[in-house]
Amino acid sequence: MSETNPKEPEFQFLTLAYNRFYDIYDEVMDDTFWEKDEWERFSKIKQAFSIYAELLNYEPLKWVIEKLKIARPPMESEIGSELFKFVRNVVAHFPFFKSWDEVWVNMSLVNWYKNGQTIDKFLKKYEGHKEVKYRFWEPSKKKMTYLTISFPTEYSNDNKVFFKDIITEKEGVKFSFILMRQIMNTQVEEIK
Repeated sequence: MSETNPKEPEFQFLTLAYNRFYDIYDEVMDDTFWEKDEWERFSKIKQAFSIYAELLNYEPLKWVIEKLKIARPPMESEIGSELFKFVRNVVAHFPFFKSWDEVWVNMSLVNWYKNGQTIDKFLKKYEGHKEVKYRFWEPSKKKMTYLTISFPTEYSNDNKVFFKDIITEKEGVKFSFILMRQIMNTQVEEIK
């Protein structure tokens, strides 16, 4: 393995990224966040997914994702990397939507410019994949939440694939943030 201590440019990026992600995380996990209008929620959610996707370029986090493949429940590594990058790529490349539940893609939209890019590869790889069930505990509420991550049964020019059908906004996003934070926290020595 190479040096694990970040160099100055990495440290600067990591500090900004982690601080902003943690701020959004705290906001999303608070019940009042879900009372805000859908555009405000969506804007914060998009920003957090973008930050996380950029953090996945940091080599030690890549090692964590690889370790998840053998040390954690089935599909956790793929959810924590490929699915979350898919979400980030869709909202970055198709910024026309105002809320989580509105976001959709199909094969012709995804490939409007060029076939076989990241979003297309993800949807082809996971088309028809069996659903994955998860749960998460919210200690402050003493509440266990169960959710299902579903993959598109059909990916074609005629079939719209909606975010809401893959992962729900409230429970799915909260789960996503919890998993992202767990992965990110593997690189944190101290939280002030």
